Amino acid sequence: MEESISGFKVRGDWGDIVEHGERITRALRDAGVHDPDRDADARYTDAFDEWDEWRPKAHETLDSDVSEKTADQASVEEGKGEKAGKEPDEDIKTAGEKLSESYEQLEEDDAEGAMDNWKESIDYVARAADSASRKALRRVEDTVYQNVMTQLAPYYFDNELVSANVQQSTRNGGNGEQFVFEVNVNDDELKEAVSDRLAEYEDEVDRWHVEVEKDTDAAEAIEGAEPPPEPDDNSRSTTN
Repeated sequence: MEESISGFKVRGDWGDIVEHGERITRALRDAGVHDPDRDADARYTDAFDEWDEWRPKAHETLDSDVSEKTADQASVEEGKGEKAGKEPDEDIKTAGEKLSESYEQLEEDDAEGAMDNWKESIDYVARAADSASRKALRRVEDTVYQNVMTQLAPYYFDNELVSANVQQSTRNGGNGEQFVFEVNVNDDELKEAVSDRLAEYEDEVDRWHVEVEKDTDAAEAIEGAEPPPEPDDNSRSTTN
C-alpha cells in the first residue's frame, strides 16, 4: 500500500482491491465510526453505510456492479415528491382533486378555502413535474455515465467521509487484470487514526480473509440442510 496526502492506494488484482476496501472499512469502524458496540461518531453514520455499500466486493465486477453503483451514487438526488414516495401521476391526481375542491368552495362562497386548495393544486402539479424531470434526467445520467464517462475516467465515490476511485490499470505485466484503488478519508484527524490502524493490520495480521457472499439458496434447497448463520456486523472481515 502507498500512503500519501491524497490517500491510501494499492495496485493489484481484484482480490487486492477488495481487501483494501475491507481494510479501510475495518479501520474506520475500529476508529469509532459506526461501531455498534460503542459510541460511534454520529456525523458519519450514513456516510459510512454509503461507503460500505459502494466499495468493491469479491463477488462483483468493475464494469458491471461498481459501474452501476457509481452511477447511482452520482445521480441527481431525489426531489420532494420522490422523498414522499409519490409518483408523478399520483401528484397529478391529487392536484385534480384539490382543484375540484376549490371549485366547490367557490360555489359555497368560501373564497379563502378555495384559494388554499388552488395553491395546493399548483404545488402538486409542480411537484409532479419536478419528479418526472428528475427521473428523466437520472435515466440519461445513468446511460451517459455507464456507457461513456467510465471509458474516460475512473469509477469514483465521494461523500463527507470518504473519497475514492478505482480503475483498471494499463500496466498488467502479463498477470491478468490489474487495478488501482485509492481511498482518502476526508477528516484529517480520522484519517490519521485510520492510517495507524492500517499499519497495525500490516504488522499483526498474517492473512486477511476476504468477505465472500454466501449462497444460502443452494443449502436451503437440500433436504435437511440449514443455511450458515449470518455474521454479525463486526465480523464482515475476519483475521488470523
